[in-house]
This record gives sequence, structure tokens and C-alpha cells, in this order.
Amino acid sequence: MTFEQTALFLLFGAVFALLVWGRIRFDLVAFAALIVGAILGLVPSDQVFSGFGNSAVIIIALVLVVSRGLMNSGVVEMIATRLLSSSRGLFGHIGLMAVVGAGLSGIINNVAALALLMPLDVEAAKKADRTPGLSLMPLSFATILGGMVTLIGTPPNIVISAYRSSALGEPYSMFDFAPVGLVVAISGIAFVTLAGWHLLPKRLRQIEKPEGIAESLYLAELKVSHVSEDKPLTVGDLYPTAEEKDVAIIGLIRNGRRVRGFARGEPIRSGDFLMVEGDPKAIESFMGTAKLDFTGSERHKEELSGHTLSLMEAIVPDNARIVGQSALNTRLTFSQGVTLLGISRQGRRIQKRVRHEVIRPGDVLLLIGTSDRLETACAWLGVLPLEGRRTEMMQRNKAWLAIGGFMIAIAAAVAGLTYLPVALAACVVLYAAAGLVGGAEVYNSIEWKVIVLLGSLIPLGMAFEQAGNAQLIADGIVSVTAGAPAWVTLAMLMVATMTLSDFLNNVATCLIAAPISIQIAESLEVNADPFLMGVAVASSCAFLTPIGHKNNTIIMGPGGYRFGDYWRLGLPLELIVLSVGIPAILVVWPL
Repeated sequence: MTFEQTALFLLFGAVFALLVWGRIRFDLVAFAALIVGAILGLVPSDQVFSGFGNSAVIIIALVLVVSRGLMNSGVVEMIATRLLSSSRGLFGHIGLMAVVGAGLSGIINNVAALALLMPLDVEAAKKADRTPGLSLMPLSFATILGGMVTLIGTPPNIVISAYRSSALGEPYSMFDFAPVGLVVAISGIAFVTLAGWHLLPKRLRQIEKPEGIAESLYLAELKVSHVSEDKPLTVGDLYPTAEEKDVAIIGLIRNGRRVRGFARGEPIRSGDFLMVEGDPKAIESFMGTAKLDFTGSERHKEELSGHTLSLMEAIVPDNARIVGQSALNTRLTFSQGVTLLGISRQGRRIQKRVRHEVIRPGDVLLLIGTSDRLETACAWLGVLPLEGRRTEMMQRNKAWLAIGGFMIAIAAAVAGLTYLPVALAACVVLYAAAGLVGGAEVYNSIEWKVIVLLGSLIPLGMAFEQAGNAQLIADGIVSVTAGAPAWVTLAMLMVATMTLSDFLNNVATCLIAAPISIQIAESLEVNADPFLMGVAVASSCAFLTPIGHKNNTIIMGPGGYRFGDYWRLGLPLELIVLSVGIPAILVVWPL
């Protein structure tokens, strides 16, 4: 081997060891490796930062922003809540959650799909009096499987498409992954639904449900902006929605006074206020579904201009400015552009209206406004925001705009009218102009650590291939399988890729395995597409550990899982993926 080949093997070996060790951030490891490669002359100086302009990097970033816009519009919530029900048995619940999760993962990023469905799954487990550990792992695996179906569903597909463009002159299209991805996803979902969850440890059926941060119940006032004369509305009409959203309707305010002893048949008029009690997410969901507003909503809507509203929870210390005063006294909405939506007082009921209630030390306030104004208002009031207790307000009235914009972008890309990154960028511009994603949210939606990882490893991967290292590994795999059919070599490549993906980031695994797949195909003098597809599928199959895929890491705490729990369900699932994936690849993409 040449000095360049040896140095690159050592450099990638160090990267692999540090990523498995996990004590140093993976983006820092990758970027440091890129700089070391540049200093040693392994990466040409004019290509050191070329990876950050690669189409795969751009597409991944844009997909994350589009996913955020679809979630902010309530599209994903609308699909999920209409299909899911806590009244189903465990078998039916796991099956339906898996199908919905896989379907959403083909449209939006699979991490975003899990982030949306996980709270619904946990809530369903709570209502069914069982532990979420029985259903969260099947849900996580289903979202990973669903991402394999489309180009934008998972980063490895995007990376493979971009690599095919540079190696073979043409990228994969949006649905080139669908024939193989659907076969793998359907088989995998059938397994986790019918048998997989039975393989989970018995302690998950016995342990107490894991407890996260305790949710506070807030008393909030929601405004009835408009009631049609043609369709009269009563308090009782809203009870089913309130029950579904876990919100209690405890009062009705009319002309500034509480209606005493109101009944279910009490008519609701425009300008009335409903007093409700619930946690922030439940209140937000009820407000959106019942089409209610809040005090000062008109002003917020006028001033949004590209910003999105959020709910923030903040605790009141002894020395806060608002102690001993009410939101009305401080003119909070007028002076800060933030509204006090609700108050939580250690489980005690508040008798007065929310805006008139005198705030005490220890109260927890539920504030609504744009992110920048919430931060300023908290500092001005002297209250302390609670970490991790912010809820984004959905703009459900823009759901069809979000769907239409996304579908037009995808259709234009599939029809070849425009380049996919340009179509997605146009969709992002539309979402930003419509206020579905704010200026700061465009940047906050992007997972910059993955972008740095990908942008750093692409030039190193190119150097790895150009130096002949990929050819050396490919020759080794071909020699081990000498005399065997080509599908055996494909299977060996996929097993090696799966193993790497269980310990490395799937993007890093894909970047290492992609050039090797091309070299193997050239050595065997066969079509390269089956091997590229094999790498795409195998890179996404990180089912044995909680560190192989972010979705597996996310569910570890809420599900009460241990490191060794994943292989119980993951190992047979990976064997199923190999047994159905390889024949499907060879049928759709013949050698």
C-alpha cells in the first residue's frame, strides 16, 4: 500500500474508533478528520470544503425545514389523530402506529415522524394502563423502515442518490427506492406487529410506567371569536373534543363575568371565553381543533410576519416583577406583545379570571407569543423559563397550503421540471412567506451536527476512493466470495454495512460503503445499482443498538429500555430485511 492509502485507512480507523467511543461529538470528530486530511495532503486544498455544497447536504437540510413546516401547519397531527385511538388493543395499536409512522416517514424525515407520534403513543399507553415500552420500539423501527421508501425519507437514500450522480452520471429519482423499500417496510412492519413485540423483555409488561417531567395543569381562558347563526353552538357540543384532548371545561365567561351554574346546553356566543384546565399541549390541541383564540390573538396575528407562536412555561421566583400584580396591571400584552394564557398554582384552583389573578411566588405561567418576545418578556417579568417546556402553536388554517406547496414541489421534481433541491427550496420559501416557519426556525430546524458530519466526510470519502482504498476493500470482499454467485457478495456487503450502521451514524456508514459498492460491481463486471441499493437499505437498518439511529436513542428513556433490549427485536428484523431485501433488489435491479 502507498503512504496515502495507509494514512487514509488509519484516519478512517481513528474516526471509527472515536465515533464508537462516543465521548466526543461526531461532528467534531468528522471535521477534525477533514482538517487532518487536508494538512497531510490527503484531501486536495480546493476540495476541502466542497462537501458542504454537495446536493445531498442541501437536500437533507431542506427536508428538515419542510418537515418543520408540515408539522407547524398541523398536517401531520391531523393525519395521526384521525387514525389513532387509545381504545384499540395492543396488537391493533402497534399495527396502526407502525403503518402511520412508516407512511409519515416517507413524506417527512423519519426523526420528525417519530417526534410527532411518540407523545401520542405514550398517551395511548397511559390511557390503556400499560407501559409505552411495549409499543415504542416497534414504532421507532417502523419509522426507520418507512424512510427507505422515498428519496427524502432518510439521509442514506439522499447520499446514495448523490453518489450515483457523481459515479454514474445520473441520480436516483424520488420513487426509485419505492419498489425495494416497500417490500422491506411491509415485511418489517408485519413482523413487529405480529410477533416482534412479543420478543421484548417481560419486565416491560411489569415495570411502572417511566415518568418524565411532571406536567402542570393550567387554568386557561380561550376566546370564542365567531359562532355562526346558522349553526348554534353549546358548551355540550365541545365536550367530546375536550374529552379527546384531555381538557376539562370548567367555566364560561360572558361580558366579563362567569356564568354561574352553566349547563351542557348553555349556548355559546361570539366573544365568550371558555375556562379550561389541562396541560399545555392539550390546551393547544383543543384550541386548534375547536377553532378558539386567546386574548390579544388579533394583535399577534397582525405582527407575526414570518414568525410562529409558541407556548412557554415559566416559574415565578420571589423577586419577580410580576409578583403581587396581575397580567392586566402590568399591561403584559400591550407592553411586551405576550399574552398570559394560563396559570398553574400547585394543584389549587384559581377563582378569578386569568388576566385578573394576582401572581404569587411559585406560580407557573403559561405564556404565548413569538420566540424572541417570549425571551424578552420573561426577562422583563423576572420569571424563569422551564427548560424543555415549550410547545409550538400550530397554524391549522394553513394545512392545505402546506400540503399543496409540498405536493407541487415533489411533482415538479418527479416530472423533471426542476432539480429536487430547487423544488424543495421553493417550498421552503413558500412556507417562510406564509409564516409556517419563522426566520430563526428555518435555521433551528436543521440538524447542523449531521450537516457538518456529512460535509466533512464527503471530501474524505472522495479521497478514500481516489486513493484506491475502496478498491482494496472491494477486492477483499470479492476474493472472500470468489466462485460464489454475485448475490452472495451483495449479501456480504449488506451484512458488513448493517454491522457498521449499528455503531456508526448511518450517513457516515453510507459514505464509507457507497464507493466500495461501486468497486465491487466493477470487479464483478455487473450492474452497480443492486449494490448501491443494498448499501442504501443496509445503512438504514440500525436495529441492534440504541446508538445506531437517532430514533432508537430518542425512545430509550420514555420506553424504559436497556442497551441489550434492542437486539431482541432488531436481530430477527435485520435477518428479515436481508431475506426479503436481497431478492427484491435483484428483481427490480437485475445484475
